Amino acid sequence: MKRRLTVLTGALLTLVVACAAIGAIKVQEPYDLIIHGGRVLDGTGNPWYYTDLGITGDRIVAVGDLSAAQAERMIDAGGLYVAPGFIDVHIHAGRGLVTPDRSPAHPLLAQGNTTVVIGPCGSGPVDIAGQREQLIEDGLGVNVAQFIGHNSVRRAVMGMEDRAPTEVELEEMKALIRQGMEDGAFGMSSGPFYVPGSFSETEELVELARVVAEYGGIHESHIRDESDYTVGLIAAVDELIQISREAGLTGVVSHIKALGPRVWGFSGAVVNRIEQARAEGLEIYADQYPYEASSTGLSAALLPRWAQAGGSGELQRRFEDPEIRARIRGEIVVNLKRRAGATRIMFSSFRSDPSIVGKTLQEVAEERGMDPVNTAIELLKQGGPSIISFNMNEADIRTFMRQPWTMTSSDGSLPQMNVGTPHPRSYGTFPRKIRKYVIEEGVIDLAAAVRSMTSLSATVFNIPDRGVLREGAYADVVVFDLDKIRDKSTYQQPHQLAEGMVYVIVNGRMAVDGRQFTGELAGRMLSRR
Repeated sequence: MKRRLTVLTGALLTLVVACAAIGAIKVQEPYDLIIHGGRVLDGTGNPWYYTDLGITGDRIVAVGDLSAAQAERMIDAGGLYVAPGFIDVHIHAGRGLVTPDRSPAHPLLAQGNTTVVIGPCGSGPVDIAGQREQLIEDGLGVNVAQFIGHNSVRRAVMGMEDRAPTEVELEEMKALIRQGMEDGAFGMSSGPFYVPGSFSETEELVELARVVAEYGGIHESHIRDESDYTVGLIAAVDELIQISREAGLTGVVSHIKALGPRVWGFSGAVVNRIEQARAEGLEIYADQYPYEASSTGLSAALLPRWAQAGGSGELQRRFEDPEIRARIRGEIVVNLKRRAGATRIMFSSFRSDPSIVGKTLQEVAEERGMDPVNTAIELLKQGGPSIISFNMNEADIRTFMRQPWTMTSSDGSLPQMNVGTPHPRSYGTFPRKIRKYVIEEGVIDLAAAVRSMTSLSATVFNIPDRGVLREGAYADVVVFDLDKIRDKSTYQQPHQLAEGMVYVIVNGRMAVDGRQFTGELAGRMLSRR
């Protein structure tokens, strides 16, 4: 009898091993959550396919047929699409996320954003460690990666001086960049379009970028000119490429565009420049928001940079000098033409006079019985409002969007609800790209759009284990209704959340559950790979 049992046991063991070898038996484990039956877009650009996801803790631990598995919770995703959480690689959300009532990041979660990259355009605090502590104090609704801004570093060392740094000042800037990288920054952002970054030469940016390269970081830039203000759009792209070549690091053209009618149609030339750089072996990418309007300050849009040297006090002094004021006015006239005129500039916020918010420069000028240029000067003397500027061409938007190296970004913020008229990109960027440019116009397909929001971004910015749906990746997952996904935010009524996200999962925890915010603060501060 004992011998027969031994023989049977051995036979059964042999059978199990053989079956397992051909995949007939799959050991199933209990999961915290299973997402079943959805059309999965894994983030790589592959077309959707049916499969299940098993999540335990903060990780995806199984991808495949889990119909026989057990879980604490099961989500039936039939008829819905499942994708990695979207990554916004360029957003001015640092201040919003440290505000307790905005740290849950509802406008971001409503778009499917689970990770954001802050500190763009050369902005943000120099103290990366201090910002990190502030961000985690009240919890985060999304994951956050930080950049250290060149403009902020230059201002800290040199103020608003319009000159090259001394050797000592350059070393001080290098030390601040190095400390920022040590404290967790993913790279350096620059904004040589803005003061005081506009006072820098290319060599300065190269030297600082070399410090970033020592840590494997990247350089993203609001390039020196997106129009023909100074060096011109093409030369500004060339400058970014030169910095990457000489410093030996990845370069990203932030919110790529051809700004204003004087450079409409230049997108093809920009694409060729980037393609040539990539053929050379340089890692050059871009990010883009899917809107025809940009947003900045009236000062940045209209004032010559030399007039801003030394800060606001010096600017006021120049306005009081009739000869200098006349010179400034002449340049404002030209810059307003670059922006396609006073009807194309709408005011989005202004503490000195909230009554102008939502109106165009032309409308305010007519109300005041003044010339638009003189109206602009009076507003600039009061500090200068924020504006939305309608200055892009749809053909250029589509050209840039089709490129495999173009990521999706908002260049927005985390606004306070019902305050001002912020650019609708803060509420609708990611759903808008899917609704308008995938579903309605077919500029790109859905898999390519999702890739531009997920795996491409994670790869470029070196964010490990995010942006893809695979075993071992973090459980940042969105489940959305393709028929209902849309942006509702408009230029006149921006404070409207996007629709279509049914579930949003951040690090394995439900942030949006059945289209409702849960209040979970599952976001984390991310560390460089």
